[in-house]
Amino acid sequence: MARRRVVVVGSGFAGYNAAKELADQVSPDHVEIVLVNPTDYFLYLPLLPEVAAGIVEPRAVAIPVPGKLRNVRLILGDVRHVDTDAHELTYVDPENTKRALTYDKLVLSVGSVNKLLPIPGLAEHGHGFRGIPEALYLRDHMTRQIELAAATDDQQERDARCTFVVVGAGYTGTEVAAQGHLFTTMLARQRPELSDQPIRWLLLDTAPRVLPGLDERMSKEADAVLRRRGVEVMTETSISEATKEGVVLQDGTDLPTRTLLWCVGVRPDPLVESTGMETVHGRLVVDEQLQVPGFADIFACGDAAAVPNPRDPGELCPMTAQHAVRQGKVAGRNVAASLGYGTPRRYRYRDLGFVVDLGGKDAAANPLHIPMSGLLAKVVTRGYHLVAMPGNRARVALDWVADALFSRQRVQLGLVRSGVVPLDTAAPEYPKLLSDDEDPLGVERR
Repeated sequence: MARRRVVVVGSGFAGYNAAKELADQVSPDHVEIVLVNPTDYFLYLPLLPEVAAGIVEPRAVAIPVPGKLRNVRLILGDVRHVDTDAHELTYVDPENTKRALTYDKLVLSVGSVNKLLPIPGLAEHGHGFRGIPEALYLRDHMTRQIELAAATDDQQERDARCTFVVVGAGYTGTEVAAQGHLFTTMLARQRPELSDQPIRWLLLDTAPRVLPGLDERMSKEADAVLRRRGVEVMTETSISEATKEGVVLQDGTDLPTRTLLWCVGVRPDPLVESTGMETVHGRLVVDEQLQVPGFADIFACGDAAAVPNPRDPGELCPMTAQHAVRQGKVAGRNVAASLGYGTPRRYRYRDLGFVVDLGGKDAAANPLHIPMSGLLAKVVTRGYHLVAMPGNRARVALDWVADALFSRQRVQLGLVRSGVVPLDTAAPEYPKLLSDDEDPLGVERR
């Protein structure tokens, strides 16, 4: 039997699990599995707010692909083009060298990028929250703002530096505001100059409540916790402009601040639409077996795929980690089946509930749709994360223990001026076709 090559693009929740499931199903003597990703790790995104707050160290949420995924070859690269006729994709490696890679089967699981809105100044002055660089940047930035506020005698400047604005009250925005408020308040307590200085955190969303995608009871619990701590929750509102000195709210209020965090949501990676295949809301159309219609050798899963929701006919599965994990496993099994290993399966999924960590001893959770709050929800939330992580569980658990027993490090790491954390992470809009002078000359093929 000739050795076949399966290429998985992206190592997020969907891609990582697709590669792992596929490797468990096929023989390495007959199938070569190649994973193409810009980094050499799978990032456990739900714990990023704790990285930003100094609770969990960044390497603990980065599960290395080499050695963890057996019989999977990692290639570092950012895929820019897919030629479905030639069964070939083009990618750029970390040293900006363009290379090409052929495939027999392809799994597109490129994930998502920040969803920007046409708000003046947003891309220049806002910061996203999608990866380790952004989390470390935020930790440095919050620390610096508190230190600079303590160093100035200008009350207006001090107020601005001690004001933090988060736009988007979904999972990420709510957890960032919750953890960030506790962290900056802790930092301010160490500075006598700020003993009487209010530390303001504002959480904005155009929805009528925080966590609009969750059960209303969980939403109310999270809202109550945030307000009790002093977070200013502002629903049915957003910003209309961002500048270096602050933001303008939709009602015209000018709010001086040095911190604007954009957590409004995500959209599929622009690579998806550049393929020329049929899309819905920027996501690839797939059937119940996660195969792209008309392309027998291409599968898609996770945020890149418009997967029909089996529990809500006519609707698509939401872009959440739970769906991505399970879709990745189904995609891996079905690719294996297309190569003669096992039988294909349809995507079926039962919602197991959600967890939201609100920092300190607070959380909101509804495992198996049983609503919980407070310390019990906190235990369930952390237990869920440990079970869901594909590795580094001991490291994370030890970080939690250390945070409970010792004070956190309150120093900067020199990342505030980092150029690797722009809000517009989708800067390159990939063309559908490479220009004549780019293809085939200058491309290294494998």
